[in-house]
Amino acid sequence: MDHAPQLANELDLSACWIPFTANRQFKAAPRLFTAAEGVWFTGTDGKRVLDASAGMWCVNAGHGRPEIAKAVEQQLTTLDYAPAFQMAHPAEFELATRLAAMAPAGLDRIFFTNSGSESVDTALKIALAYQRARGESQRTRLIGRERAYHGAGFGGMSVGGIVANRRTFGPMLPGVDHLPHTFDLARNAFSKGQPEHGAELADGLERLIALHGDTIAAVIVEPVAGSTGVLPPPKGYLERLRKICDTHGILLIFDEVITGYGRLGTPFAAQYFGVTPDLMTTAKGLTNAAIPMGAVFVERKVHDALMQGPEHVIELFHGYTYSGHPAACAAAMATLDIYKREGLFERAAKIAPVFQEAVHSLKDVANVIDIRNLGLMAAIEMKPREDGPAKRGYDVFIDCLANGLYARQTGDIIAMSPPLTITEDEIGYAIDKLGAALKAVA
Repeated sequence: MDHAPQLANELDLSACWIPFTANRQFKAAPRLFTAAEGVWFTGTDGKRVLDASAGMWCVNAGHGRPEIAKAVEQQLTTLDYAPAFQMAHPAEFELATRLAAMAPAGLDRIFFTNSGSESVDTALKIALAYQRARGESQRTRLIGRERAYHGAGFGGMSVGGIVANRRTFGPMLPGVDHLPHTFDLARNAFSKGQPEHGAELADGLERLIALHGDTIAAVIVEPVAGSTGVLPPPKGYLERLRKICDTHGILLIFDEVITGYGRLGTPFAAQYFGVTPDLMTTAKGLTNAAIPMGAVFVERKVHDALMQGPEHVIELFHGYTYSGHPAACAAAMATLDIYKREGLFERAAKIAPVFQEAVHSLKDVANVIDIRNLGLMAAIEMKPREDGPAKRGYDVFIDCLANGLYARQTGDIIAMSPPLTITEDEIGYAIDKLGAALKAVA
């Protein structure tokens, strides 16, 4: 059978509804990848495109890893599925043990999911169940943050703070409030690493506590807000948030779906910042995106609070058909092997300063109003055009793609988060292409 990739004009595009995409615009001029290896995609025209975004923040070890494919194949031909409820298989226990050993001390109970969205909703439910189990049943309120992205489930949308992700769907979950975001262009433009100003924004939680009293169960934040356009936390902000939560009996949840598995040069952002949450959501880099999978890291005291009552009674009525799927576990363990064997987290930390200087070299390009970065995450923000927001950003995105660079567009922001395997030369290539696009697009 001929498996040669079809060109866009040979495909019927009508049946597929593409997520988070302007479908009519896309189908008028489709953009398709047909192969990938290392840090490169291949398009239907046969041209190579550098992946400056690790897919969607997820292909941390680079594309086309044969070790992962072989591990998945072996698992599928040995045990393709085991029931996720009331039964299990050895690989999920082995993987959980390995993940617990990587995590900050105390976050050593692992609940498996299939995505970042599921990880967030799982963490929120665990937080509510914990507060009830410890006799604080009035604590039902959840606090998110403006401009946050926590997935596409109703829980994640409710605590999320990106307006376009919410307004189409009407009322969200009740009992949710939001902290102010940390973006401050006037004081922190062109920051390298964590911005100097804004730690006091964590005190917004004190104001919400004054308003809502002892009804707050948990606060969820991205250590580095990613999807909104890479907002590193101001110096001292996360530490301040941790202290307030401790003082008032509130659980702190870090959404590390993007920052987990080496993005900042450490296993998790919690270790980079030296701030340990009570729960931590992950996905994406867990399997190098080869198989969908997520994992929620839970502090032992939270887990143990639910391990009460008769032993035959289910402690948490929650889970998914594919929680801890055998093939996903195999992909995850092969991925962890690569991270360790090749020292990719340490490599990311070593190359991050090169990446930082490269992206900030675009500071004086016309229409660039801010550049932000931390680890192997960066955003270049442009002044919106008078004919409408996001149009300049889209045109830059398309120009980059046409000339061999894929980077994510969010409004008038171009975000980059390359695989941890990227070289200095490849970083230079990416910056050359992005710089040329910024200069070409009026």
